[in-house]
Amino acid sequence: MTESKTPACIGIILDGNRRWAKGRDLSALQGHTEGLNNLERAVGWVRDAGVGHLVVYAFSTENWNRSQDEVSHLMGLIIQEAHEQLQRLIEQQVRVRFIGQRERLSAEVRTAVEQMEEQSKNGNFTLWVCLSYGGRAEIVEAARAMQKNGMEITEDSFAQNLWSAGMPDPDIIIRTGAAQRLSNFLLWQAAYSELFFTDTLWPDFSQEELGRILTEYGARERRRGK
Repeated sequence: MTESKTPACIGIILDGNRRWAKGRDLSALQGHTEGLNNLERAVGWVRDAGVGHLVVYAFSTENWNRSQDEVSHLMGLIIQEAHEQLQRLIEQQVRVRFIGQRERLSAEVRTAVEQMEEQSKNGNFTLWVCLSYGGRAEIVEAARAMQKNGMEITEDSFAQNLWSAGMPDPDIIIRTGAAQRLSNFLLWQAAYSELFFTDTLWPDFSQEELGRILTEYGARERRRGK
């Protein structure tokens, strides 16, 4: 059987917001705001391409080490998203899911996250947001859960205990901003992902560039070790 050339899931490491802002004499906070605006646009591009799932690296476990002002602004954007953009996402049949260490989020942010998930649960396109997320932490928590419940460890059972259970492994992972590393993003799920690195800073990433990546993806032969 010929493998479909349309990916089931695309992952994006959203890198470059602060450098985008610095290059325009704007604050880092303004860069993050523009990055969020571009994410809303990207949801439409990915959906229009026939893809069912988009997973984005929004805030890592390491990002907690940034300045308090920057972290507070980023968390505030989550609440802003809940109030300002949620209705538009629902109208587009987008389901929003969050994965990561929710216990590290403030009560206000956790409430916003839960409301977004509940109100968008009937969507037919899923946006997975990695928030306070780290691939190693996810793997450790899955192992702890299986040990606690006395479960037999197989690849399938392990995957079902990950925070991302129910999400297809990403066929494509895109990293903007020039760096060429995964930075603790979906370490288990990325085993056979096709990797694409671009110098474009995230706020400047466009539908045209996504199209070029999808074209190249379609031309690649995915052997999966065979």
